Amino acid sequence: MQEVVVNLHMHTRYSDGSGLHKDIVTAAFKAGVDAVIVTDHNILVNGFEGYYKEKNKKLLMLIGEEVHDQARDPQKNHLLVFGAGRELAALADSPQNLINAVRESGGLAFLAHPDDPEAKAFKEVDISWVDWSVRNYTGIELWNALSELKTVVPTKLHGAFYAFFPAFVANHPIPSTLAKWDELLSSGERVVAIGGSDAHALHLSMGPISRVIFPYEFHFRTVNTHVLISESLTGEVNTDKRLIYEAMAQGHCFVGYDLPASTRSFRFSAQGKDASVTMGDEIPAKGGVTLQAKLPASAEIRLIKDGEVLQTWSNQQACTHITTEPGVYRIEAFRRYLGKRRGWIYSNPIYVR
Repeated sequence: MQEVVVNLHMHTRYSDGSGLHKDIVTAAFKAGVDAVIVTDHNILVNGFEGYYKEKNKKLLMLIGEEVHDQARDPQKNHLLVFGAGRELAALADSPQNLINAVRESGGLAFLAHPDDPEAKAFKEVDISWVDWSVRNYTGIELWNALSELKTVVPTKLHGAFYAFFPAFVANHPIPSTLAKWDELLSSGERVVAIGGSDAHALHLSMGPISRVIFPYEFHFRTVNTHVLISESLTGEVNTDKRLIYEAMAQGHCFVGYDLPASTRSFRFSAQGKDASVTMGDEIPAKGGVTLQAKLPASAEIRLIKDGEVLQTWSNQQACTHITTEPGVYRIEAFRRYLGKRRGWIYSNPIYVR
């Protein structure tokens, strides 16, 4: 499988971002990601999807959309739409109808920032997902970098600190989002987890101080979705888009926080009596299953089964667990960075049935 590092969920001047698509391309090349998915609010922007080249490097830009009901007050239920190929904002007043339309169009639907709390100091309201009656969506945005920022700025002074030292912000996905994901998985749902930057390159002014909060390039170095595709990228836009979106739909991906250290080459797999599978796949429990995780560097590794920690390894680069028990198994890894233990890798699950 080929690994494609994707930064997704970002905004331009077509909605509430400060930059242009060309600014995103420049930042993405500097950050070293392989692809970006731009998702402006309630508008499917045409004309920018494709490959961009810089010397001997290539970047694939894909265009999606973040859809929400603009007439709803307060704002809730933002949906990331990838690959639908048509404008769907007119259906935003009914999340289920919107998800159905995405599915009928062959697209992917991810619940954006399921927990996005208010930040009173900056007059930012809570825009969490609240309609949990919906079905047939692809997955959830497990880690949203901008939502996490809202959890650490109780005052403007905190905001000023993080504006100048943004590397201190990220710790892990919001715990209630992780808990909700495990709840959905344990109930029998297949829910793919992705990580998004929610990059806006916002300009903030406090008196004489002016700063871009989380420039695109910084965002692209932090929370990424690493996608494992079935064959190598071809350089043909539609083919490669299909490969990436098919892999994401199957859960052949993981969320990596790449600022402390690159998470490229992480793998979580399972071998059984008659099958060998990777993240997002199912495997029969009969005859026993060997779960294996391999990391690019040593870290604290936790194996999670049905939302509970099953086993922990300290300062290891690989781990193995043999089981005959059905369940939903996933991996979390942690590293110390800037004096704190921080989430580093969150795998999609392997379903032992």
